[in-house]
Amino acid sequence: MRRITIWLLSTVTALVLLFSYRTSTMGVGGGTSAVAGDHGGATPDAGDTSAEPPTGGSGSAGDNGSTGDSGNSGNSGDSGDGRYDGSVAQTRWGPVQVRITVAGGRITDVTALQVPDGNFRDQQINDHAVPILRQAALTAQSARIDTVSGATVTSDGYRESLQAAIDAAHLR
Repeated sequence: MRRITIWLLSTVTALVLLFSYRTSTMGVGGGTSAVAGDHGGATPDAGDTSAEPPTGGSGSAGDNGSTGDSGNSGNSGDSGDGRYDGSVAQTRWGPVQVRITVAGGRITDVTALQVPDGNFRDQQINDHAVPILRQAALTAQSARIDTVSGATVTSDGYRESLQAAIDAAHLR
């Protein structure tokens, strides 16, 4: 009788733990770190004193309704200084989106606007991977960057969003 009771309690405990386990795919849309007030498109740098507005935008369909600025202020072929948001790359673990800052036709900064952060492991992975991806993008000045080991899905989404931002900025 004692063995049956212990077995029954162990089974119930295991089932409760099993059904209460939350995977990183639960709540994909809810656990993202988006920048407040971000509506996509190009925005001038805070210290930008030039009279010309930045050109380009992020007019991709996956940008949650933002249409961006499709005009290029008469600078056909020239890349404009400013900030450009890449499209939101929907990955298996959650959305990934980056913003690039362009000055003098070069990428001077890359900021991750959204990365998967649904659980502690996602946060650990991305805290390690995002700075590596950022540095690789700044060095390469393109989206042709290596995948970070252990963060393949995030790396793929980062490259996709980065390429969309580069396209919006009209860089090579």
